[in-house]
Amino acid sequence: MDGLNKGLSKIEIAMRWDPSPAGQPSTDLDLVAAAYLADDPHGDPAYVVHFDSRSPDGTIYLNRDSKDGQGFGYDEVMTLELDRLDGRYARVVVGVVIQQRPAERTFVSVVNPGLRIREGYTVLAEDDFGGVLGATAATVAEFARDGSGPWAFHSGLRGFEGDPVAFTSAMGAARRP
Repeated sequence: MDGLNKGLSKIEIAMRWDPSPAGQPSTDLDLVAAAYLADDPHGDPAYVVHFDSRSPDGTIYLNRDSKDGQGFGYDEVMTLELDRLDGRYARVVVGVVIQQRPAERTFVSVVNPGLRIREGYTVLAEDDFGGVLGATAATVAEFARDGSGPWAFHSGLRGFEGDPVAFTSAMGAARRP
């Protein structure tokens, strides 16, 4: 019955964290997504979506952006409309970056972080970044398809230590088979 499987369509990736303790610099986490072409699914991203951008066709966008974790519920939310993404794209990798200004940070110094990935009301994954405490960034999800087939979700955290700009270049290679 695989012919009836439509795969994933509209995905919400939400992240939360508590503000830094009084007297400490604020903590700024950012969701980033990179889209990869079918003819080079592990090469350089065709484009990267982050706090100052959206995908060229509007299918990947940030709904909510926080610079300090203040707010109710989830502080950062990104939407991926995979069902509308052009057929030339075969892979989308999503990550989380900790901004390194005004202070250098890793996930161990982020207060009460949380991640939720869902389609509609179905939760696909949840995490607290406990497996990547020494990292400055992490990939959190991969969505892939073969040809014009349905999108599939691959969960799991992979930590990255280094500059956030370098992470956006390397994040697609993090999940090579």
